Formats: sequence, C-alpha cells, structure tokens
Amino acid sequence: MMDNRDGQLRLSSEQVVRLCDRKFGVGSDGIVLIEPHATEDFYMNFYNPDGSQSFCGNGSRCAVAFARSLGIVGNHGIFGAIDKPHAFVVNDAEIAIQMRDVEAVEWEGNECVIQTGSPHLIKLSEDPDKLNVALEGAAIRYSNRFSKEGINVNFVLMGEGELWMRTYERGVEAETLSCGTGVTAAALSLASRQPEVFEVLVHTRGGNLKVKLDRTAEGGFHDVWLCGPAQVVFQGVIEL
Repeated sequence: MMDNRDGQLRLSSEQVVRLCDRKFGVGSDGIVLIEPHATEDFYMNFYNPDGSQSFCGNGSRCAVAFARSLGIVGNHGIFGAIDKPHAFVVNDAEIAIQMRDVEAVEWEGNECVIQTGSPHLIKLSEDPDKLNVALEGAAIRYSNRFSKEGINVNFVLMGEGELWMRTYERGVEAETLSCGTGVTAAALSLASRQPEVFEVLVHTRGGNLKVKLDRTAEGGFHDVWLCGPAQVVFQGVIEL
C-alpha cells in the first residue's frame, strides 16, 4: 500500500515485479497506490505481481483501511477503481466493499465462469485441501480455452450457506491465500444453487470472509458486498 496522492510515483512493470518479489523485494500478491480522484474519495490503483492491472477485492478493503489511516475518508464513501466506482462501509473491524452486479450464473457440469471485476472459473471439488492447486490451476489457466486472456481458478467445496475454497490467481501465477473477487464469485455460484441464501460464509486459507447479496427478478445478483477485516502487518521504506 503506497500513498501516491501527490502523483509523483509512476511504477514500471519491472519495478512492480521487483517490489512483489518475495526474495529480493517486499514480497506481495499485489501493489495498491492511493491516488486522487476527480469525483470520488480516492482512486485505488492496483497492480498484480507481474505488472498487469485489474480490480482486487481484498486489496480494496485494505485500501479503505489505509485511506482511513491517512485521514482521507471516514466510515463510508466511494472510491474509484479500474472497473467501476465502489461504495464502502466500515463497521468496527469489518470493511465492506460493494462489488459489481452479476446478471446470471450459468453452469456447465461442475463449472461456471463469473466476472466480478476479474474473471473467475469456479470448479466444484470434493476436497480442495487435497489438490495441487498450483499444478491443476495452471493447467486450466494456460489451457487453449483461457490462455489468451487468462483466468483465475477457484476450487470450491459447498455446504449450506458456506463454502471452502482455494484459488490459483492469474497475474500472481500461483495459489493465493485469499482472493476477494474469487470469494465473491464463489459465493454467487453457491447462491445460484441455493436460492434461499442471501449471505455466504467463505473459508479461505487466509481467513474467513462474508458475501452479502440480493437477487434480481431475472435471476442475477445485485447489491453484492464483500465483507471482512484488514490489519496492518508492517510498514517501512524501500528504494526503487
């Protein structure tokens, strides 16, 4: 997380890769720059570890926490991002981000693809803990079907109103312990199969998150919120 309100910082792809490197850099699943925005409270500028850009759900929750620590925002507001403006609400330790609407969830066997700011493949699994996520996720991500645009791959075990998941994330090109857009996509995939559910508890290796949702008359989802904590791990200085 970097404060770039003065606009002086312009990161190249090479600098992003170096900063995210776990041996010679800080080590990260992504970089967030807090920047000014003409109409919203701030702009959340997110980079994947390979230098590409996308929307990041968990990064957004962390961005709100960081913006609050800088005195930019209070307990509610709107920030800009690469996909659309997002509302946020802070309630004690929980930070909730409003995600984009999803018109429909269409299953093909035990799989579906959902766009939640980043594209996600949901694949049902009897036991995600036993999978080689790096190997099996990469095989799908680089398959003929997805190699050009790339896709995030989520292996999901569903219960009643809750699920367990592991994610292979494009841009990181490895398993990440928690992916906010993936958590949202997995929760909506569960809700598409359990019409009585309006809140989903999601268990990831990085911790638990909640997704709250409402349904449209056409069978899609709107007013979708990704909810969970964010905490400071450390702060420091690095030379580029």
